[in-house]
Amino acid sequence: MVLTATSTNNVKVYTVSGSNLARKIPDWLARRKRKELQKDIEWSTRIELIQDFGFPEAALRIKATPDGTHLMATGLYKPQIRVFDFANSSMKFDRHTDTENINFLLMSDDWTKSVHLQNDRTLEFHNEGQMHYRARIPRFGRDLAYHSPSCDVLVGGASSEVFRLNIDQGRFMTPMATTAGGVNVVEVNPAHQLFGFGTEDGTVEFWDPRARNRIGVLEPTIPNMQGGMEITALSFRDDGLGAAVGTSSGHVLLYDLRQARPWQIKDQQYGLPIKVVKWLEPTRSYSGDALDMEGAKIMSADSRIVKLWAVESGKPYTSIEPPCDINDVCVSPGTGLVYVAGESSDIQTYFVPQLGPAPQWCHFLENLTEEMEENQKHSIYDDYKFVVRRELESLGLAHLVGTPVLKPYMHGFFVDLRLYERAKAIANPFAYEEYRIRRVQEKLAEARESRIRATTKLPKVNRALAQRLLQMQKAETTKRKADDEEDEEEEVKRIGGRQRKKVQAAAVTASAVLEDNRFKDIFADPEFEVDENVDEYKQLHNTYAKRVQKTVDRDDSSDEEDLDIRHEKISQSDAESVDSDDEFYQ
Repeated sequence: MVLTATSTNNVKVYTVSGSNLARKIPDWLARRKRKELQKDIEWSTRIELIQDFGFPEAALRIKATPDGTHLMATGLYKPQIRVFDFANSSMKFDRHTDTENINFLLMSDDWTKSVHLQNDRTLEFHNEGQMHYRARIPRFGRDLAYHSPSCDVLVGGASSEVFRLNIDQGRFMTPMATTAGGVNVVEVNPAHQLFGFGTEDGTVEFWDPRARNRIGVLEPTIPNMQGGMEITALSFRDDGLGAAVGTSSGHVLLYDLRQARPWQIKDQQYGLPIKVVKWLEPTRSYSGDALDMEGAKIMSADSRIVKLWAVESGKPYTSIEPPCDINDVCVSPGTGLVYVAGESSDIQTYFVPQLGPAPQWCHFLENLTEEMEENQKHSIYDDYKFVVRRELESLGLAHLVGTPVLKPYMHGFFVDLRLYERAKAIANPFAYEEYRIRRVQEKLAEARESRIRATTKLPKVNRALAQRLLQMQKAETTKRKADDEEDEEEEVKRIGGRQRKKVQAAAVTASAVLEDNRFKDIFADPEFEVDENVDEYKQLHNTYAKRVQKTVDRDDSSDEEDLDIRHEKISQSDAESVDSDDEFYQ
């Protein structure tokens, strides 16, 4: 098995696990057909980094614990919470909930304490054994954050107020009233605990937790953009000064909190709302106790693609495009392992060696990716089309021979698929119309063939030849029945032994041509069509043409009683000329 790897800007991304890497088989079927699956190469060589790493229908949110030992995820259907243990590479437990999860937070270094925002206006507090408490909020929530110094859970939603639930006192505190109609994102700065609220009006409000007052408003603007936008993602940098803002128009803006203008604007190029924005810090450089800015990166994700790009220059670093819509992205802290939760039963797992090393619990992943890549020896040209010189001339591309556009290979060339499609459209602009007419004719022909007919079904190609061969077989069958009914002496006198042998030989030849698979292309491939109107064919089969014409003339002036007799005579005459026919068709 070869791991799927993509390379963007010389940065390799390995697909470690996911729905596009190996097919899924239900557990009950795997247990029932265990012996058969042992012989299945694809099943026996599959990679499962974490056993049962997924949900029955889709994964909604995913987060790694701060201590790096577990992973918590929510999904459906039915709505449930799953915790995965890295030490055992398996699922620790799953817990079902009443409603679908919107977002959740880990309030401890491990998985034992968590708070979940549900879509029925409730906050659920879970411990290691069960759901501990459920609280109902006044409005539907969209995001939540936890302020550890004051033990406040901040919830923003379809309201201008940000609700505060103090888990130390066990009651709601005075909410923070914003000037917007709704709050989409709630974030707490890890350095100085500044609150950031991304609103649906396209502004970011900053609040001081000590005074519980608004201290500033940020209004992001996109050049040459008309219409309003919402703030859909917000993330603070660990140094306390950097802020990344994601908008509903698919843009990411990087701010210094000391300035009102962004120093970097990045377009995701898909026009979809940004769902996740993360700062990926490099390793610390202790020369001068400063943070090395060269390796700092931003991870931005919408529902279609995950992009990594440099903080200072904005240059693309690499990208990850899962086969399904993206709901959430999680990066294992300090490593190059990326988890993508999306609209599929499997949680996609990707490994980027240049982003960081493999985690300690799967340190073998670095050697595994190298070995799997070394076994890949086949070169697949997915974006190229193989053409011969004659086809190049018909497309008007013969003048490109010898240029880097055409790559010589064997008796032809590899040409870029986009160039080939464009040249083909120019050379034959009515190709699609011809294809449509041909498909309609094929459908009509299939409908005609599906009708019930009493006659023998003849092939489309070489129909006359097939009819003559069937007549030869019928003539032999008729003579064999006559042998059973008449005496041997009378049959020899009527037909003669020599003529009888010729008929038998003709029947054997006809059966060989009709039944042998080596000759099936004669009646299926139009390239083997025999044109009986050309002069060469008439010269070689002159006697047969005259005999058929003579038979047709007599058929016009005869009655139905003589019709069977004349057909039998034609079959016998065909048997006499079988030698010349065999030489031509063989």
